[in-house]
Amino acid sequence: MNIFLIYVQFCYVSKEVEYSWFELWEESREEGSPPVRWGKFVDAFIDHFLHAETKAACAAEFESLRQDILNVWEYLMRFAHLSKYAIYMLPTMEPRLRRFVQGLSPLVINEVTTAALNYDMNYGKMVAFAQATETRKFRNRMEREGSNKARSVGNFGGSSSSGRSAFKGGSLGPS
Repeated sequence: MNIFLIYVQFCYVSKEVEYSWFELWEESREEGSPPVRWGKFVDAFIDHFLHAETKAACAAEFESLRQDILNVWEYLMRFAHLSKYAIYMLPTMEPRLRRFVQGLSPLVINEVTTAALNYDMNYGKMVAFAQATETRKFRNRMEREGSNKARSVGNFGGSSSSGRSAFKGGSLGPS
């Protein structure tokens, strides 16, 4: 499910209902409890107001999540957001790491998989390694494309030893 649709669904909850629910939720907490962290409040709010169908759609989206056209950072943010709807898939850090790697693009997955097998990689190290690999490969591709363009531009304007243009065999002088 698209995050925009979730937001729209939340917008339909009236301010009065939100405030009433918040008051009831606050009152249900134990006396002298420490202040609530934002994440805990958001989780309680989502559990109360988000429909079961929406939660199921987000879990299904997580299960099929792939990096595709996203960069590693965007994929990580989407992965983190949707993973809370599929907790059953990620009981420990090992399946979380495995699922993250499975969704990576072909550009980085081979090196990341090799690193996961050969080095002691936790989730944070794996994300950093994937980002660094993506950046390096992107930079290499840009350098290759830049040098290819420079070579091809040089060929179009140059001349061969026969006095003819290297481009389509045309002559250098007027006809």
